[in-house]
Amino acid sequence: MNNRKGHSIFSALLVIAWLACLCSSIQAQSETFYNGKTVRVVIGFTPGGFYDRWARLLSRYMPKHIPGNPNFVVQNMPGASSVIAANYVYNLSKADRLTLLMPINSLYLDQVVGRREVKFDMRKFEFIGTQEKTPTMLYFRADSPFKTLDDIIKAKEPPKCGSTGTASTGYLLAKIMDEAFKAKMGTVTGYQGGSEIDIAV
Repeated sequence: MNNRKGHSIFSALLVIAWLACLCSSIQAQSETFYNGKTVRVVIGFTPGGFYDRWARLLSRYMPKHIPGNPNFVVQNMPGASSVIAANYVYNLSKADRLTLLMPINSLYLDQVVGRREVKFDMRKFEFIGTQEKTPTMLYFRADSPFKTLDDIIKAKEPPKCGSTGTASTGYLLAKIMDEAFKAKMGTVTGYQGGSEIDIAV
């Protein structure tokens, strides 16, 4: 029984040693690959917006956690609520692990509804992760007449909600408000990013 226990411990130590060697090998390969390289982060919106600030913050700190410490650069490619950026990364960038896409989180809806502009397959993108979970917020100017949900429901002329496209949070939120509460809201699409919507508001 002692021999069996000793054999089990020895086997476990061998497995641990093997895993340690494997991890060291993978890390060494990663260091070799990314050493001196530049990773490009393509953002589907204009500078100054929510996704842009996210990507720039990520690009500042992420290199410290990648073996080889590659450089990170940010490229804004706005239009069609991230569809243009997604089309570019999918069709024109090299699959060399040096290009990352920071799109709108609901980009998949453009493919689901069959938009003609979509030239990518979301299922073939490799999802890395997300920075955090954030609540959705609907806001108006402080001097607007809309202070409560009832104000929107009873409005003779529905308020307008700015959005970057039909898959954006602003567009979807307006539709949900109408379906769930009969609170009519007009939508204005085509903005290049959140900073432009803020200026319009």
